[in-house]
Amino acid sequence: MTDPQVTYDDVVAARELLADVVVETPVLHSRILSEAVGGPVHLKCENLQRAGSFKVRGAYVRIARLTDEEKARGVVAASAGNHAQGVALGAGLVGAKSTVYMPEGAPLPKVAATRAYGADVVFAGQTVDVALEAAREHAEQTGAVFIHPFDHPDVVAGQGTIGLEIIEQLPEVGTIVVPVGGGGLAAGMALAVKSLRPGVRIVGVQAERAAAFPASLAAGRPVMVEPSPTVADGIAVGRPGDLPFELIHYLVDSVVTVTEEELSQALVLMLERGKLVVEPAGVAGVAALLARPHAFEPPVVALLSGGNIDPLLLAKVLRHGLAAAGRYLAFRIRLADRPGALATLLGRLAELGANVLDVVHERVGVRLHLDEVEVLLQLETKGPGHCEEVLGALRRDGYKLIFG
Repeated sequence: MTDPQVTYDDVVAARELLADVVVETPVLHSRILSEAVGGPVHLKCENLQRAGSFKVRGAYVRIARLTDEEKARGVVAASAGNHAQGVALGAGLVGAKSTVYMPEGAPLPKVAATRAYGADVVFAGQTVDVALEAAREHAEQTGAVFIHPFDHPDVVAGQGTIGLEIIEQLPEVGTIVVPVGGGGLAAGMALAVKSLRPGVRIVGVQAERAAAFPASLAAGRPVMVEPSPTVADGIAVGRPGDLPFELIHYLVDSVVTVTEEELSQALVLMLERGKLVVEPAGVAGVAALLARPHAFEPPVVALLSGGNIDPLLLAKVLRHGLAAAGRYLAFRIRLADRPGALATLLGRLAELGANVLDVVHERVGVRLHLDEVEVLLQLETKGPGHCEEVLGALRRDGYKLIFG
């Protein structure tokens, strides 16, 4: 790189600025991930940060460095939630008014938290990119200072302070795995870590349905992609930032993608085995470790970038994760319309050790014969092998199973 816009010294200065604002989040050992990878794996828990994510680091550094005249004009930002809370909190700490544009359908807890920190929330469009344009228009019309979520030197420097902490907390780290949206977090961390330990590998992880970096890196410049709906709303960004892209292009060793099923399974693992509440975007690094455990050189640190998740979304993702792990089974089954048929089926499921979570009994439908009923079953099982055992037994008993 020539004439970089942000340097290692900027990250060090950002850390001094953040000394009394953020907490140094813990690095926790994960036994189950260590067993999967074949070496030590630790979790950097930014889900335990103030405002629930790493975003407050970059947002505060950017806002704190505004002039008094700029602070008086207020700040404006766009976010699906975490940057929104970081900006609202940062603005409140320096006494500036904040306005945040959020996509329609943004998680309600993130909206409520952003308002609780003092920001005015305005909804615009269905994606972060649309909200970004609306925020820029607001800045032009009102004079408010636009606080970009990832494409600014102060923001990148602030996020990079996590890298300094990791090197101090785990000096022997070999690989750091980090979620990637617009790229500010990965860029800042790579700059900090590579400046201290050039041999440490940095791996970025994107949701497969919103992966702009693979295409951009292949093209050698930031390119726009149309994100598909993803549970990882926090990293659903259609175009990388110019500054983060340059740093990631030179400093990040690789960028991989993970599926919705892999994200869901990782979230379940963190909740069940790690006792940690992490949002889908924040668990992307863990998802990559589970999907390709031998692709990462230990000791590994996986960054849990945020823990702000709508309880309703959490319930849906948990069901999805359990299904992907073979512990949740849903299907329809045809029964003869006679007394005791349903009771017999439920008794058989009990014999097989399947826990019935829900039953929907349909007696009328164009697909059904006059002497038939259809039952939608949702079962809790013990794993993939148990699923096959239950389904095989039902088929041998003569039941007609319908999926989809």
